[in-house]
Amino acid sequence: MKLTIAGCGDAFGTGGRFNTCFHVSASPGNFLIDCGASSLVALARQALDPNAIDTIFITHLHGDHFGGLPFFVLQGWYASGRETKLTIAGPAGIEKRVWDTFELLFPGAACKKSRFKIEFVELPANDTLSINGIRVTSFAVRHFSGAPSLALRFETDGKVISFSGDTEWTDKLIPASAEADLYLQECYTFTSHYKFHSSHAELVEKLSASTAKRIILTHFSNEMLDHRDEAKWECSYDGMVIEL
Repeated sequence: MKLTIAGCGDAFGTGGRFNTCFHVSASPGNFLIDCGASSLVALARQALDPNAIDTIFITHLHGDHFGGLPFFVLQGWYASGRETKLTIAGPAGIEKRVWDTFELLFPGAACKKSRFKIEFVELPANDTLSINGIRVTSFAVRHFSGAPSLALRFETDGKVISFSGDTEWTDKLIPASAEADLYLQECYTFTSHYKFHSSHAELVEKLSASTAKRIILTHFSNEMLDHRDEAKWECSYDGMVIEL
């Protein structure tokens, strides 16, 4: 199994990084963890084929995490000739939010008949589902987005990948990351406190209890970028590839 960080940036493209978009190659099929607004460009930069992605998992409904979905679908309709089903799984209300956003960006386009099936699956907070051969467990976290925000834990090919999503500290991140082969943790600042986000200082105090086998920090502000050489854990970058 391989995870490619197509994008690990924040909402503002700080440091020239693309919005959050993690690509996973696994035996049940390729999937994305989040699909921020810049994700099509990020995937192209890494030579990753959107048509080969079966499932997209969304942690929360902010544009830098789900805003690439209208572009992803439109590209499949008009540019790449996609014919295979696409499953989009995310928090309660995801289907309406995606189509509402689609209509704002491309009025009338969503009314056209798709050549491929799109299936939406709502991920109940604090529960586990099996989707396209991938076992996914969701954990309710603390990040306002007008809908539930989730940390997601994926189990497939005998490996565990977990992602905090955007959140201020919650003790649910300990079971979310437990024994994970790879745990991706949002770390927006080094010492400053931003509501609904995590700081490196707080993570040093609290994430040290995690039993994750490998931890990589992501979603940096300028402050965190300036201090990444002082980080306790690995720091992500666009184009980073992790073999599991």
